[in-house]
Amino acid sequence: MSSTLAKIAEIEPEMAWTQKNKATAHHLGLLKARLAKLHRELITPKGGGGGGPGEGFDVAKTGDARIGFVGFPSVEKSTLLSNLAGVYSEVAAYVHEFTTLTTVPGVIRYKGAKIKLLDLPGIIEGAKDGKGRGRQVIAVARTCNLILIVLDVLKPLGHKKIIKNELEAFGIRLNSKPPNIGFKKKDKGGINLTATCPRRELDAETVKSILAEYKIHNADVTLRSDATADDLIDVAEGNRVCIPCIYVLNKIDQISIEELVIIYKVPHCVPTSAHHRWNFDDLLEKIWDYLKLVRIYTKPKGQLPDYTSPVVLPYSRTTVEDFCMKIHKNLIKEFKYALVWGLSVKHNLQKVGKDHTLEDEDVIQIVKK
Repeated sequence: MSSTLAKIAEIEPEMAWTQKNKATAHHLGLLKARLAKLHRELITPKGGGGGGPGEGFDVAKTGDARIGFVGFPSVEKSTLLSNLAGVYSEVAAYVHEFTTLTTVPGVIRYKGAKIKLLDLPGIIEGAKDGKGRGRQVIAVARTCNLILIVLDVLKPLGHKKIIKNELEAFGIRLNSKPPNIGFKKKDKGGINLTATCPRRELDAETVKSILAEYKIHNADVTLRSDATADDLIDVAEGNRVCIPCIYVLNKIDQISIEELVIIYKVPHCVPTSAHHRWNFDDLLEKIWDYLKLVRIYTKPKGQLPDYTSPVVLPYSRTTVEDFCMKIHKNLIKEFKYALVWGLSVKHNLQKVGKDHTLEDEDVIQIVKK
C-alpha cells in the first residue's frame, strides 16, 4: 500500500499545478486514468476474495430501500437516526472521534414503504486511502439507494467537498447520471471513435491513451454528449455507481434566521436540527422524492383494494412482471393477464400483459391461468 500511496502523492500535485487547456487535456487525461487505477488498488482487497464490508458493517438487504447516513464524527448522525426511527445508538454530549463504531440500522415506515436507515461510523479525510474505517463505510454506502450526507451547518462547504471527494474516489457519483458513452470491446480493429455531438475535451488521441492505460486497444466508442476524461475513465473502470444524495445541514438552532434563508437555496439540501427534531417532515418528503419508489395496491378478486400494505417497487422496475416477481417468483409462471386501475392505463379496469408499466398508486388484480 505504501508504494501505491507514494505514486498517488506524486500524481496529485502534478495535476494540481498543470494548467487546464487544450494543450494539456491529453496529459491530464492520462494522469486521471492512472490516479483512478491507483485508488482502485487501494480499495480492492488483495487475493480476489471480494472482501465485503467487514464485521459490523454487513447489513442484510431487507426493506424497500436503504439509506446511508454519511458524515464527519460528531455531526449528530446518531441523534438524527434515533429521532427518525426510534433506534438508539451510542450518543455522547462530548466530541469523540468515533462515537458510532459499526453500522447501526434502523427502520422507518413512510407512505407504505419500509425504509432501512444505516448510521455509518464517522468518516474522516483520507477514508478513500484506508484511514479510519473509511473503506468499510464507503463500501456500505455503495449499496444504498440514497445517501444522506450530514453536515455541521457552521462549516458545511469544507466538509461537503472533502466527503464528496472521498466518495468519488471510491467510485460513487452523487446526484449524477451515468456517462452517455457507448462502449463495446472487440477483438481487433483498434479504437473506433464516433461522436454524435461537438466535443471540447476528448479527441481520438486522448481516448486511445486513456483506454491504453487499461490495456484496451480494440473497442467501439460512441460519444453521445460532450464527455470528459473523467466520464471515459468511469466507463473504462466499469464499477461506478450513481446514487442520489441529500445534504442534511444539521444544528440549525445555532444560526440566525437570515443564514437559514440562504441555506434553503442550496441545491439538494435540507436544514434540520436533529436534537430538536426540527424540519423532519421536509426531510422525509425529500427522501421520498429522491427514492422514487412506486406503490402498487393489490385487489383480490371480488374484494376491495388493500390500501394498507402496498407492494413497493423501484421506479426503474415497475412492469407487471416486476410486480409478480416481488410477490413470488412462481407467480409469473401462473400469470395469464392483469386488471389494472390507475394512471398507467387509458381507462380503469384495463386488461394488460406482463410487460405493462405500472405507475404510483395503481391498483392491480392478477388473473392466473
